[in-house]
Amino acid sequence: MIFQDIVFYFLAAILLLAGLRVITARNPVHAALYLVLAFFTAAGIWLLLEAEFLAIALVLVYVGAVMVLFLFVVMMLDINLDRLREGFWRYLPVAGLIGVMMAAEMVMILGVKNFGLGRVAPPAPHAADYSNTAELGRLLYTDYLLPFELAAVVLLVAIVSAIALTLRERKDSKFIDPAEQVKVKRNDRLRIIKMDAEIEAKVDHVKGKR
Repeated sequence: MIFQDIVFYFLAAILLLAGLRVITARNPVHAALYLVLAFFTAAGIWLLLEAEFLAIALVLVYVGAVMVLFLFVVMMLDINLDRLREGFWRYLPVAGLIGVMMAAEMVMILGVKNFGLGRVAPPAPHAADYSNTAELGRLLYTDYLLPFELAAVVLLVAIVSAIALTLRERKDSKFIDPAEQVKVKRNDRLRIIKMDAEIEAKVDHVKGKR
């Protein structure tokens, strides 16, 4: 067993433990922090597989943006922890069954060659000017162009649907018409008023008090 295998099994153990604590932690903030640990560990495994771009994207996007948002939302919401724990053991058998089915489907799809008990040959060494980002882009826009475009269309539909569900004209909500804003002139918003100076009156008022 080489040093790379030891690092992989160490990171894999931490990843499994962190994933288990995400669903078993009673405090939502602790669960979110365990999920951050799981993302960092997964990024380390990506680095072992020489996928530097995916590892950096996982840290920057999920840890740096998504999980920070989750933590802010969890800490700002008034969550009833006692009520949150009520349905955990009741739904655990169904959740376990679904998890086993998902794992079996992944094994069937990826094949025995990726989950075999035999030793997997290490990847071939790359040249000095090898770019993981360029290779990933080449694969996305050549071999996997159709799945990439379908995923983009699905994400676009999700964005448009979310906007359509929330963008409704309510009577109690205020909204701005951009066309009316463009038509506005200076005289419609600004009015210059000429007034006499009131400094002398204020001075006389102060002297009267004295």
